Amino acid sequence: QLQPVESGGGLVQPGGSLRLSCAASRLTFDYYAMGWFRQAPGKEREGVSCISRNGDSTKYADSVKGRFTISRDNARNTVYLQMNSLKPEDTAVYYCATAPVPYARNWCSMMTNDFGSWGQGTQVTVSS
Repeated sequence: QLQPVESGGGLVQPGGSLRLSCAASRLTFDYYAMGWFRQAPGKEREGVSCISRNGDSTKYADSVKGRFTISRDNARNTVYLQMNSLKPEDTAVYYCATAPVPYARNWCSMMTNDFGSWGQGTQVTVSS
């Protein structure tokens, strides 16, 4: 399995921006769809965004559409989540996850059960 490592979380004021990074060192990184999830205290883990192997397909939760952008750099084995116009309700631990899909270049999912390897998470706190 491809073990991802998240970074880039922190404390930001409402309306601010953060960029999360997820590095996954493996020669076959471009065989994996990638997903970002988050979990707030007392809530279930939810899908935020996903991106296909080739980057052509992306999905977003309704709550983040127009504010968050997912991207990937297969040459650097890294996926990013650019988060703009952050709101207090975006406060959560953000997790990166990988799903091997060697035969589906345009597939991605925001269902936790579709992902087999998870990072340790990075805390994002939006507060004034």
